[in-house]
Amino acid sequence: MTTLVIIPTYNEKENIEKIILKTLSLADYFHILIVDDNSPDGTAEIVKGLMIKHPNRVFILERKGKLGLGTAYITGFKWAIEHHYDLVNEMDADFSHPPEKLIDLHDACAKDKYDVAIGSRYVKGINVVNWPLGRILMSYYASAYVRLITGLKIKDTTAGYVCYRREVLENIGLDKIKMKGYGFQIEMKFKASKLGYKIIEVPIIFTDRQEGKSKMSGGIFGEALWGVIKMKVKSWFEKYERINGKNTH
Repeated sequence: MTTLVIIPTYNEKENIEKIILKTLSLADYFHILIVDDNSPDGTAEIVKGLMIKHPNRVFILERKGKLGLGTAYITGFKWAIEHHYDLVNEMDADFSHPPEKLIDLHDACAKDKYDVAIGSRYVKGINVVNWPLGRILMSYYASAYVRLITGLKIKDTTAGYVCYRREVLENIGLDKIKMKGYGFQIEMKFKASKLGYKIIEVPIIFTDRQEGKSKMSGGIFGEALWGVIKMKVKSWFEKYERINGKNTH
């Protein structure tokens, strides 16, 4: 099954060529879409050079400014649907998500017939390298908080390393996804679960970036904190139905 790997970028010139070449080397069925938010460091130019060397496998969408992680992925998801990809994967550019695990995520959906496969830091203990203890605890307990509020059984609710079957993206209501940072990742998983899709967590070792600058901010956590409560309350009044495909609920 052909998989589109969506990588949002903003100032990733140190990492972008390496992550693209590593991903392409894994299997022929991986294609890459870079969604670049007008990086001033020349990230897009590096990608365009690789597009010439790897036609029909590397693509780019350029946006006019820094518009948020969630909107970058939604833009990429819509592109993937239009181009009829079977599977669609999210991945960071900075190697914090081990690219070789793309194979496991692909196989979980393509061979084991799951609808959503999550590259999980917490499904087998805590597998995070090079993060300060405070950040590890914040992330771990953020997922615990999300489980408490939403009832999700997922250990790593804020994970950004995820493979979706196209049908999930077609049915999830992308234009209704409101949160942009970590909240976006939670909202996507919550809605997929509400629609009755089969979700699995695949263990990964998450390693903090070695090059480039983190895009983390306190506002991202704040959005998730309050957004999860709003999302849960809204769900009491919302009917979850699939537009395409059979709904199991």
